[in-house]
Amino acid sequence: MSSDFESYEQDFAVLTAEITGRIGKVPKLIGDDKKQMVANVEKQLEEARELLEQMELEVREIPPQSRGMYSSRMRSYKQEMGKLEADFKRSRIAYSDEVRNELLGDDGNSSENQRAHLLDNTERLERSSRRLEAGYQIAVETEQIGQEMLENLSHDREKIQRARERV
Repeated sequence: MSSDFESYEQDFAVLTAEITGRIGKVPKLIGDDKKQMVANVEKQLEEARELLEQMELEVREIPPQSRGMYSSRMRSYKQEMGKLEADFKRSRIAYSDEVRNELLGDDGNSSENQRAHLLDNTERLERSSRRLEAGYQIAVETEQIGQEMLENLSHDREKIQRARERV
């Protein structure tokens, strides 16, 4: 069961990376290219939502003792999805502002371009920070699982030694 979850996890990671890259390109494109990119990102966001639903279904099928780790992963993926949707919404707002400026003949000034560039960089940093936090959380969970396994092995060793002494 967890192999299906991990497969969905990998698909989700690849998809979110593609979405992030495309969201970053939206403000830089013009005209039909921009419209097509927005449509592609919307489709990919829908695919990501469907993957999250599949992952939730898989988590429900996992035995209760292992479910906690997967549930915490799901929370972080949902947060990441929310951030992606917010970033996409911001890029679409920037897109609509650019369309308005094109229609009105307003070229904008360099301070607006600098502001947009700073916002893009800030968003990238935030996304990277979220990914690092998710990686750290997974590492901590893995460490906890390893600790539990070592404790179980230690108890098993003691049992085997006691059984050997009895024989």
